[in-house]
Amino acid sequence: MSSDLGEFLRSRRARIQPHEVGLQEHGRRRVPGLRREEVAQLAGVSVDYYIRLEQGRGPSVSDAVLDSIARVLRLDEVEQAHLHDLARPQRRSARPRGSQRLRPGVQLLLDSMHAPAFVLGRRMDVLAWNALGDAVSGFSAMPDGRRNQAWFAFLDPAAQDFYLDWDAVAAETVAYLRLDAGRHPHDKHLAELVGELSLRSEPFRRLWADHQVKEKTHGVKRMRHAEVGDLEIGYETLALPGDPDQLLVVYTASPGSETAEKLTVLASWTAQPATPHA
Repeated sequence: MSSDLGEFLRSRRARIQPHEVGLQEHGRRRVPGLRREEVAQLAGVSVDYYIRLEQGRGPSVSDAVLDSIARVLRLDEVEQAHLHDLARPQRRSARPRGSQRLRPGVQLLLDSMHAPAFVLGRRMDVLAWNALGDAVSGFSAMPDGRRNQAWFAFLDPAAQDFYLDWDAVAAETVAYLRLDAGRHPHDKHLAELVGELSLRSEPFRRLWADHQVKEKTHGVKRMRHAEVGDLEIGYETLALPGDPDQLLVVYTASPGSETAEKLTVLASWTAQPATPHA
C-alpha cells in the first residue's frame, strides 16, 4: 500500500504548477508539476521526511502533516480523506466493515419504491434491486458473479452502447473503485477484480493509473434502453444506516419529462417485483 501512497502523491504533485503556489520556475524541469522538495517546503516539513513519506518508509504521520500536504496539493475533501486512508493503515484496519449481506427490510424498502432503485455494495457489486430498477438496468440478466458495475462498464460489450456518455461513466467508475481500494486495502476480491480489469481493459488501466478518486453521491446518466430508447436519469446515493459499505441508489426523472413517461411505460410492463439475492 506504500506504493499506492507514493503514486497518489506523485500524481497530485504533477498537476500543480510552481507559479500556482507562488514559486518561481528556474530552468527546465524533467518532470511536470511540483518537486518533492517544493512540497516539503510549502508543507513545513523536511525534505527527507517528505521523501520517506512518499516512499512509504517514514514513521506514522500526524493528521496535521497530512492536512498541510493536502493543502499544498490542493486536494478536495474526497482526495484528502483518501490521502489519510493511504497514509494511516492502522486507522483503515480499525474502520467498521459493512456486510455484503442484505437486510430483509432493505429489500422490502426497495420493493415498496416507485422509482428505479438498487443497492450497491463493496467493489461496486450490485446486491439487490427492485422491479423497475431491473427493467432499466437488466440486473437479473447479468451472470452470477458478474453483477458488478465496474465489470459491466469495462468488460461487457453492451456497456458502451448502453451508456451514452461512456467515457464519463468509465472515469467515475474507476474513481469510485480507487476510493474503495484506499478504504479496504487488504480486500483480496477487490484486488482480483482490479487485476482482471487491468489485464483485459486498456481504458481501465489508463484510468486506474491516473489515481483519481470520487464519491458516488449524485449526478445524471444518459442511457440507451433497448425497448424505450434514450433515458436521461438523475441518481441520488444514500448510505444505509448500520451498513456503511452499502449504498442505496435511486434513479429520478423530472415529472412530465420524456424520461419520466418512459419509466412509466417500463413500470407498466413490470408484473411482479423482483426479489434477487446477493
